[in-house]
Parts: sequence; C-alpha cells; structure tokens
Amino acid sequence: MKSFEKITESPSPHRHLEEMDVEQLLSLINQEDAGVPEAVRRAIPSIASLVVAAADGMLAGGRLFYIGAGTSGRLGILDASECPPTFGVPQGLVVGLMAGGDQAIRQAVEFAEDDTLQGWRDLQQHEITTRDLVIGIAASGTTPYVVGALAACRKAGIQTGCITCNPGSPVTSESDYVVEVPVGPEFVTGSTRMKSGTAQKLVLNMISTAVMIRLGRVEDNKMVHMQLTNGKLLDRGVKMVQEELGIGDYNQAKDLLLQYGSVSKAVRAGHGRGSPESERG
Repeated sequence: MKSFEKITESPSPHRHLEEMDVEQLLSLINQEDAGVPEAVRRAIPSIASLVVAAADGMLAGGRLFYIGAGTSGRLGILDASECPPTFGVPQGLVVGLMAGGDQAIRQAVEFAEDDTLQGWRDLQQHEITTRDLVIGIAASGTTPYVVGALAACRKAGIQTGCITCNPGSPVTSESDYVVEVPVGPEFVTGSTRMKSGTAQKLVLNMISTAVMIRLGRVEDNKMVHMQLTNGKLLDRGVKMVQEELGIGDYNQAKDLLLQYGSVSKAVRAGHGRGSPESERG
C-alpha cells in the first residue's frame, strides 16, 4: 500500500486559539469553511461516476449502503434516514451503518472503529448482495471498520465507493469509485467534524439527491413523492397540487392530495390520467 500524506491530521495554520476573542474565532472558522465548496467542486467528476453506478444498481433492484465511524458514520445515517420522507422511497433502500451501532449515534463507542471485521458483519445483517453498492465514508481514509468492510465487499463481488479527505489513503485501494475531497488541515488540529465533515455532508447531499432524481423521485424541481408526515409537508404538497393543476381552492387541493397520498398521484389524477383505485398500487 502506497504511503500518503494524512492532511486531516496536519497542524492547524492558526495558533493560540485560546487567546482570540469570539468574533475572531468565528471569522477564522468561516474563512476556513469557505474553501470547502471549491474542494467539492473539483471532485464532481468522481462524484458523478459514483452517482451513475448507484442509480444504475438501484434501478436493477439494488440498494445503497453508507458505512462509517464517528462523524462520518453519523452523516451517512442522516442522509439515509432522510431519503424516505423526502423522496417517498421505501425504508431500507438507502441504509446507513456506523461503527458501534445505533448507540454510537449519540454516544461514542470506544474502539468500535478499530474492528476490521465488524463492518462486514453489520452489512451481512442486511443480507447484502452483488446488486448493492457500499460507500465507505472516512475523512482519514484509514478507519479499520470502513476499510475492512470495503475489502470484504470487493472479495464478495460487491461494488464499492468511498468519500475521503486524504488523497491516496487506504480506503481508496478498496473502492471502485473514489471521491477525494482534500479540504486541508482543520481549524482545530485533527477535528474532522469541521471542514471534513462539511465536505462529506455536501457530497452525500449531492449523491442522494442526484440518485433520487435519476430514479424519477423528483419532477420538474419538486419533491412530488415526499411523505405527508407533518403539517408543513402537507401544506407544501397542497400548494404544489394547486400550482400544477391551477386549483384556487386550498381545501379542494388538500382533499385531492389526501385522497391519492402523494403530489405525483394527485396531479396525474387531476389531469384525468388516473383514478383512486388505479393510483394506489
């Protein structure tokens, strides 16, 4: 395995942080954060390849898995958990796993990320197959839990990808699709929940959103398949139906939306291309 520079652990360019006033601290953090979107922009070709592979696999009946530890794992779980309510896809189509399990979402589980075998065990709990794609998220690119899981996936013929902030890191050698977003040293040395975490969140947003658009879960620029799980989303859906069908009466649009269960089905029915019975399958 080739050597690499662990940029994420490099010393912060800012010294004596404890001597700064609050506005100076915030200004410097903001200054560091400003470079993250450009680093992500440079990675777009790699992200695009990963999106195409994930979408093609899901169209063929596969699933998308995120696997990570610490901040990286939590970000993967967050992105996965938001796909069903936002895009109306089934639970389990996008799955987030992290070292230490659900307990580690809120409280760190010591040394969980150091187990090279547990990641594969966790994936097997979901009966992973060669139709699925697994994305390892690791700012350092060295997390044993993640690297071990991806290595096992490749041996099993399962496609893999990674999101890392250290170019040439070990995780890349176990990935078919490599996304490297080097954002430089952190404001607080080694605190990868900061710029590295921000970069990972941006990339995950891009992946899941672009994949769902390719799966047909967005029409025009609207979340027409979102789940109507609260008043805000219901109100948003009603207004979409009003706009798409030219209905001035809010309650009429609301009744239509509730009858069909989604904006997409309500609009198709409103255009005379469906019925309550045929649209509910």
